[in-house]
Amino acid sequence: MTVPTSTYRLQLGPEQTFDQARALVDYLRDLGVGALYVSPVLTAVPGSTHGYDMVDPTRAAPVLGGESARKALADRLRDRGLGLVVDVVPNHMGVAVPAANPWWWEVLREGSAAVHADYFDIDFSRGPILLPVLADDGDGGAAALADLRVADGVLRYHEHEFPLAEGTAATPDGATPAAAAAAVHERQHYRLVSWRRGGAELTYRRFFDISTLAAIRVEDPTVFAATHGELLRWVEEGEVTGLRIDHPDGLADPGEYLRRLREAAPDAWLVVEKILAPAESLPASWPVDGTTGYEVLREVCGLFVDPAGEAPLTALAQELSAPESAAACADPHGTESACKHFAAAEVLGAELDRIAGLVTTLPVCPDRETARSAALELLRSFPVYRSYLPEGRAALDEAVVVARAHRPELGSVIDAIAEEMTARPREELATRVQQTSGMVTAKGVEDTAYYRFNRFVALNEVGGDPARFGVSPAEFHAAAQGRAAGLPTTMTSLSTHDTKRSEDVRARLAVLSELPSEWGDALRRWTARHPLPEASLNLLGWQCLLGAWPIGEDRLRDYLAKAAKEAKLGTSWTAPDADFDAAVAAWPGAVLGDERTVAEIAAFAERVTGPGWSNSLGQKLIQTAGPGVPDVYQGTELWDLSLVDPDNRRPVDFDARRDLLARLDQGFRPEVDRSGAAKLLVTSRVLRLRRDEPELFTGYRPLTADGPAARHAVAFARGGRHAALVAVATRLPVGLANSGGWRDTILAMPDGRASWIDVISGERVDAAAPLLGDVLARYPVALLRRD
Repeated sequence: MTVPTSTYRLQLGPEQTFDQARALVDYLRDLGVGALYVSPVLTAVPGSTHGYDMVDPTRAAPVLGGESARKALADRLRDRGLGLVVDVVPNHMGVAVPAANPWWWEVLREGSAAVHADYFDIDFSRGPILLPVLADDGDGGAAALADLRVADGVLRYHEHEFPLAEGTAATPDGATPAAAAAAVHERQHYRLVSWRRGGAELTYRRFFDISTLAAIRVEDPTVFAATHGELLRWVEEGEVTGLRIDHPDGLADPGEYLRRLREAAPDAWLVVEKILAPAESLPASWPVDGTTGYEVLREVCGLFVDPAGEAPLTALAQELSAPESAAACADPHGTESACKHFAAAEVLGAELDRIAGLVTTLPVCPDRETARSAALELLRSFPVYRSYLPEGRAALDEAVVVARAHRPELGSVIDAIAEEMTARPREELATRVQQTSGMVTAKGVEDTAYYRFNRFVALNEVGGDPARFGVSPAEFHAAAQGRAAGLPTTMTSLSTHDTKRSEDVRARLAVLSELPSEWGDALRRWTARHPLPEASLNLLGWQCLLGAWPIGEDRLRDYLAKAAKEAKLGTSWTAPDADFDAAVAAWPGAVLGDERTVAEIAAFAERVTGPGWSNSLGQKLIQTAGPGVPDVYQGTELWDLSLVDPDNRRPVDFDARRDLLARLDQGFRPEVDRSGAAKLLVTSRVLRLRRDEPELFTGYRPLTADGPAARHAVAFARGGRHAALVAVATRLPVGLANSGGWRDTILAMPDGRASWIDVISGERVDAAAPLLGDVLARYPVALLRRD
């Protein structure tokens, strides 16, 4: 198996093609990277900036350079000794431009008789395929139908084109163009309907709530072969060494899919984008190397959060919240439950109704409304994203208990659903409940609750748990030891294309947990001058402004527009409020145009920036030196203060990074300053050591400091039984400084060894129990190698 020593995530697209990636290979090799890890590379919808909307799985994307450029990239990587990990999207295809997707075009033209009809998850029993594309000003899309036209053998609606079934293009003599088009439209295997109906009435399964991404039935061996043949050819030829599987929870049977994939690619490094709850583990039957590392993100970032900040930050959020929502500021799980209910009922109504139709066939179910209510309660009650029956029965059992507690009058129907699922785990009801529960959690928690529950947004991250205010060293060490023993080749991450905030923004915001009083005073002043129009958005806006400072008006405006619509309180994507949106859009200009407020923000940012840098370096050292295969998201080898996508997809200045790395290699040892060179130093030195001497990164042994500042150190040894490597990082730096620094705190080195070299600073440590003040005199982190 080809397991990389580390990966570097690169977002490919029209602005960053195969050729541009090829030009970066030497830099990545110099950085110490083991493999390039790229976003999807198969042909996507025209104009796609990310590649997750694949339309043709048989070709490398022309917009990226096509097959010749892909092969040239693979050859360059192989020549330089780097692997290539490709993002795989098995759950859905892009259908925004039907003509670009040959399979979808054929299904629209021929309906259930199409060769590829069974490739998509479509319920043909419910009539024509509903396509939610029509404008709707409150008339259900009726007026928009007048804009249909038949021309050049297709049905057109503005820029959209749709195929015509054979023999359906004839129009009545003398009919107006609109009437003719309406008559032709009624003869098709599809119906164009209001965009507002997408959430409630679709006849095909989607990717979450995105109607332009149609789910495919990859559980069918024919579909698997058709969608994976080209990728697997690249693997067989040694051009692709690893596969990252996007959203396995959307599949009918993730375990079976992964077993089929492992059989087809036995030597590939295989990781899954599986978001685990804090106490959850990967299903034991999955033949994978691990996850994409969100659980590690939660553990590592949590180390730098002070649990003492929970009570004052909760009180602050309650004080600044609307009276009717103040209590919710102390109840993140209550917020999540309410948001999951909303997601199931409103955002994913079409999926819920499809399940309800199956539940009505159960003998105990009296009617469809009861079926819908019972299914909704069960879906929103799962403690994890989904179960994987027959594995994961405990998650289903817990969901039943919670659902019955919410709606005891539905208990018999909820029980019947669960009994049917466990008795027939591979039948349609069990499959659809499990597929949809993950969608409900993702849309309810990640995309709603994490924009509403804003007492301390450093915790509001994919795979996180805002109810767990920080992670103790003991908890972290236990998780790391388990990872080293059970999943040593799993990916570990701090920033991804899906994270709500970059690792460096979270590291800076973590400092607020050490300064709750100062933060509260500043937030009250600033809110009094420039409040956002909704209380939880106000909490979010100020934290993100500080975390990403300095940030321009345009970036902040775009972020807040998205955040407000995701929260779905004052406005939303489907029910925008023009006045609310205008007030949000005006806020960045008002704040950044107020000289007094800007001066105060800059001063407070300066207060937290230094400790934030310390946290960032600590996070990066612990991730890169710890168990697993560390991933570096593009650009984050320097400070990166990005917010949620598309902000985190902005161009990266690789020339600056090359030049700075060259200076480091010439002996430059930077200060911890705004250049970010210290982070590049840490990243490159650890990644190079992992690549050149991987035996140093085996095993895991927690180390404990001793002395008055012991709680401010987190340390561990690696290198197997002989522990040839020791990583040590500073945590809670504000408290450390306020208490007088390290003083006589020591770190006893493993096996009583007395001679070590810090591979980051180059300094020698000649003591079996050195003072931490000496070890960390130059940088807040050290990686000590036995001399």
